[in-house]
Amino acid sequence: MKVRAGVLVSVLGVALVGCGVQPTGVIGAGEPATGLTRGIRLYYASDSGLRGVPVLDREIENLGSVVKLLADGPPPAEQRDGLTNLVELGGYTVTGRGAQVTVRLEDPYAPTGRDQGTGQLVCTLARAQSVLDPKVRADDVEVTLRQPEGPALGPYRCAEFLNG
Repeated sequence: MKVRAGVLVSVLGVALVGCGVQPTGVIGAGEPATGLTRGIRLYYASDSGLRGVPVLDREIENLGSVVKLLADGPPPAEQRDGLTNLVELGGYTVTGRGAQVTVRLEDPYAPTGRDQGTGQLVCTLARAQSVLDPKVRADDVEVTLRQPEGPALGPYRCAEFLNG
């Protein structure tokens, strides 16, 4: 029995070693991928938190156009996956300078500032600002919402609204 097991192990060892695959040297493949992917992402609400949806078919020139895209809501495929838009803004202007983004609202802001709708806005604008100003990391962007009356909301960072 021991002889038979030894022969079997030897045969399998020879078969594995001699299977015809030749050893190769190191193959250069460039730098490894690091960090978040670049490009505009619109963030939408779901039962499990915020989810980013890449914008592949549009050129983004300013932060205001990103907010307009967000207000249009998720594409049909993402709606079927349970994504929805909770952002409701009246009139607004959006400016970004470096890692600071300010949304000046013409109407009072109904949400509390710690909800998914605010998170959608903050994460979308943070990502967009980092694309429009490549020296800025999305994680470093702070978004402030300025109401016509009352205190400003924020500054907020996207990480405050993401699960995990």
